Parts: sequence; C-alpha cells; structure tokens
Amino acid sequence: MGVTMEIPQQSFSFLTATRIEFGAQKASTIGREAASFGARALLVCGATADRAEKLLANSPVSTHTFSIPSEPTTDDVIRGTALARQSACDLVIAVGGGSVIDAGKAISAMLTNDGELFDYLEVIGRGKPLSRRTVPFIAVPTTAGTGAEVTKNAVLRSVEHRVKVSMRSNYMLPDLAIIDPELTYSVPPAVTAATGLDALTQVIEPFVSQKSNSLTDALCREGIRRAARSLRSAFDEGDNPGAREDMALTSLFGGIGLANAGLGAVHGIAGPMGGMFPIPHGVICGRLLPSVFAANAAEACKTKPLRRKFAEVSALLTGRQTATVEEGIQWLNDLCTHLNITGFSSYGVTETDIPAIVAAAEKASSMKGNPVRLTTEKLTDILRRSL
Repeated sequence: MGVTMEIPQQSFSFLTATRIEFGAQKASTIGREAASFGARALLVCGATADRAEKLLANSPVSTHTFSIPSEPTTDDVIRGTALARQSACDLVIAVGGGSVIDAGKAISAMLTNDGELFDYLEVIGRGKPLSRRTVPFIAVPTTAGTGAEVTKNAVLRSVEHRVKVSMRSNYMLPDLAIIDPELTYSVPPAVTAATGLDALTQVIEPFVSQKSNSLTDALCREGIRRAARSLRSAFDEGDNPGAREDMALTSLFGGIGLANAGLGAVHGIAGPMGGMFPIPHGVICGRLLPSVFAANAAEACKTKPLRRKFAEVSALLTGRQTATVEEGIQWLNDLCTHLNITGFSSYGVTETDIPAIVAAAEKASSMKGNPVRLTTEKLTDILRRSL
C-alpha cells in the first residue's frame, strides 16, 4: 500500500501587464505599437532622451519628451502631468529604468483620475484608490532591475518628507511591456551591479514570502537560477547576449513575482532608507540581502516548509543540490564583493541613524511579506552589519 502525501490546497489571484513582448530587436516595434494606442504621446525618458526619441522617429505618433534625470519625485509627476495635459496627450510611453517607468505610470494615472497626486499616495497622502484606468501606457525598460514594467505601483520620492512612497492600483499595470535585452548592453558596470542585485532580491523575496504561491514560485526559481549564472557575466562583459537576456528575464520574473507575492525585509528597509540617504536602491538591496537572508533563514529553519525553501534558494545560487544555507549566504557575500558593493558608511550612514531607519522600516508595507517576524533588535543588527 502506497504512502499518501498530503498536498496543501492553494488559493491565489494573479495579475500582470496586459501584454508582454520579450526579445532582441523588440524595441524596433515601439513606434508601430504606439500607433495602436493613441496619436499624441508623452515620452518619459531618462536624462539622455536621444535613444528614446530615435526609437519613435518613424512613428506616426507625435511625441512630447519629458525627462526624469534621477529617481522620480512627487514634483516630477506633477510637472509631467501638467505637460501631458497641456499637450493633449492620449498615451504615455516610458523608455528607461525603473525610475522612468514609475514616473510614467504615475503620470498616466493622474491623467484620468480627478484631484491631485497626494490624494492617491500612501503614507504621506490620503491613500485614495484610483477610480479610473490610466491612459494607455507602454513600458520599455532599459535596465534589468526593478521589473517595473509589470508591477502595479509607482515609487516616488518626496523631497519635503525625505521618504519614498507608493501610488498603487491594479489600474496601473502597463497595457504593453516591451523588453529588449539589447537595450541593456550599454548600461555601465556599476549600474548593472545595482540593478542586477535588485532583480536578484526580487526573485528571492517573493519566493520565501508569506504570500508566495506555486505560480510565483515557478517564475522565481527560474529567475534565481538565471541571475546566479549570469549577473557576474553581465557585470564583467556588458555586451554578453546570454547574460543580458538572463538578467532581463530575471527582472521580468521578479516584477511579476513581487506584484503577486510581495517582498520582504530587504525592501522594507530599502524603501525608507532610500528616502533618507542618496544611495542607489539596488546597492541598498545588495548590501542588505546576505544579512537579511541569514536572519530570516535562522528563524525559518524552525519550520519544515520554510527550511526547504531557504535550502532550495541556496542550491539554486550555488548550483549544488547539497548546498547548505550557510553556503548560500557566503555565495551572496562573495557576489557583492565581486560587484564592488560597499557598506552604507561610505554613503554617510552612521550608527546613530540606525534607530530612525529601523522605526521607518517596521512600518513599511514590504515587511508584511517577510517570511518571519524580525524584531527591532534583529533589524538593528542587520543594519550594523551592513555599515
């Protein structure tokens, strides 16, 4: 008589962009695709707009360019929305990194919803839900990191409040995400490292999240495997096609994973910390990941299902089925060393700043997905180790 294995029942919902186009040369289709959505586009891009404008040079869609030179602020979104309204734009196209795409999402939402931006912001605003879909929105990432092309929120920085906050709604999922790994070939090594560590974190955290499910697990497993074999290569050889494709897929899978299964303590700390200090988001994630992984694993090892998950992550990272969690932690530390990720003290963070960072992190929405509860003392220790 065979042994009957108890299989837990699952219940989950799943959301992502309406359509995803992935592959080399896909960026050449942006102009044609845009014409099916509208006639006048606000083109949101980074500090250098030339490449984005060239991609739309032969499109029948007229464009009005709006540049986001760094992480988007609430003022950027207000100015971008005003320009789009003044120009009668019926479409928003964002070509750039996660910051550019987040700004585009927020602008496209404000074009169809009444009131002002602060009506819809979490924490520092009124947190009202959007009542209408955004104008058509096309997201074209040029970095492999945030997965913003398939998420339903925009992270904005308030200079006045020294904090990063989200605007969040199912209505904000892009209508079309065009992911062309070739757009990432020119990304410099330091940015490749930071964005790549963000992407890796965003396939690990949803995988061990309290809200994970079989569908997100499958995507995250594949993302961890690809990042483990290719992030170093993308950093060392920027024009390596296989490595860049792997990292673009990791970013995509991470975006889908976090949108459906949430994140954890790394992002719970990174969000408020990024509002307090001028540290690239991916650098914060990379510096925190080994210590958070270790702290979570120490608690998770008390329950069998979670113990299995942390062991599986370690096996995927190292490429060895028998790898221990300790070896997984060491692999993460070695990766950060290879990618030249320095401690937070090099950005001006001191031990006296830690209590304020921890207090803000404990209130962050990403903490809700962390697989275990990390005490104030443990969060403090994580930050001390990361200085």
